[in-house]
Amino acid sequence: MGSPKLEDVADVIDGDLLKRRHGLRRDDLIEILMDARSLVEGHDPWIRGRLLSSGKTSLELLGEDGRIHFVARDIIARIVLAAHTRPAYIDDKALLAFERADMKRRSNLHEKVEKESKGSDDSHLWG
Repeated sequence: MGSPKLEDVADVIDGDLLKRRHGLRRDDLIEILMDARSLVEGHDPWIRGRLLSSGKTSLELLGEDGRIHFVARDIIARIVLAAHTRPAYIDDKALLAFERADMKRRSNLHEKVEKESKGSDDSHLWG
């Protein structure tokens, strides 16, 4: 993953509204404090690692232990940002290029599945 220049990926929270950049980003190094009531007795309520993805109901994190953890948003008490490792989403050209290529790949896959589905490829039939 390398070590980026942190000043290039730092939050911008003041100034012109269009130039502000803040919030969690893919690949951020974060710490999550989970609600102790949702854990087994004696389990460490903190989990630390790299944010892989953020969904409506959960966060996907590559933990310090090397395992992937899915943490439900319902049990998160606090998220602490340790460091950004990428530019803000709107400025991240590599991420935007990846997402564009991924959308194209998914579209092609959907078309292929649709063609191979039973009864949907009837263009060769007469009548």
